[in-house]
Amino acid sequence: MSRIISASRRTDLIAHFPEYLMESFKKRKAEVFGPFKGKYEVDLSLENVHTIVLWSKDFSNLISNKFDLRSILLEYSQLYFLFTITGLGGTFLEPAVPGTEKTVSQIEKLVKISGNPERVAIRFDPIIYWKKDGKTESNIEFFPFIAKAVGDSGVKRVIFSFMSIYPKCIKRAEKAKIEWVSIEKERKREILKEIYEIADKHAIELLNCCNPETLDLGAKKASCIDGELLNRLHPEGKKVEIRKDPGQRKDCGCNYSVDIGSYTQSCPHSCLYCYANPKI
Repeated sequence: MSRIISASRRTDLIAHFPEYLMESFKKRKAEVFGPFKGKYEVDLSLENVHTIVLWSKDFSNLISNKFDLRSILLEYSQLYFLFTITGLGGTFLEPAVPGTEKTVSQIEKLVKISGNPERVAIRFDPIIYWKKDGKTESNIEFFPFIAKAVGDSGVKRVIFSFMSIYPKCIKRAEKAKIEWVSIEKERKREILKEIYEIADKHAIELLNCCNPETLDLGAKKASCIDGELLNRLHPEGKKVEIRKDPGQRKDCGCNYSVDIGSYTQSCPHSCLYCYANPKI
């Protein structure tokens, strides 16, 4: 049975390592440095790849076909796009990410490339609150603009989560002279009621990523990599084994995939809240 290839949770390969990505799929194999140590090879032969799941905050390299990336990827049966748009592109929190107007303009182009709006999902992830100069701010204010662009494109799925405040993120915040604000359960519930109303207005399905304390509000548990969905959408009817990905968090709903990114490929997006290994 063929496998789902993830490119990538660990870094933004599309935006910053397109040549590596192109070479890997052109050679039909990827050499990957593991998250702990060592190197391994991943088979990318056409017959053994069910779906390529592409994660990014900026798909312009794929859209423009830089290094023939789009052409090579389209040799595979199915592409699925996970497009993270937080509204913070170009700010001190995401200094190397394009601004929101530029990123949302890419959504319809991805729909066209994928061949089906169901093969595109938007990740409004994470929802962040921070305090600067005594004032509390958040990216939640950008959600109405993003939701309208998503709805207008025909895309139906928006995946959200609240920021997890890791020790490395606290250190970065101190250098930036800000303070992350931890959101209590009841306040989260108030926030989500607001964005549910906006999502309903634009016929968007909200999916809850790793926030079990708010699942009772109505958004079902997210599977960013959803094997059942990818099986249903596969143009040749190929099936992939559906099981929980053992390498992800307990509350993660993702199905098993093989990731071809590496934490050694430090991401130049330089997002202050990143849990991975940004180049900061």
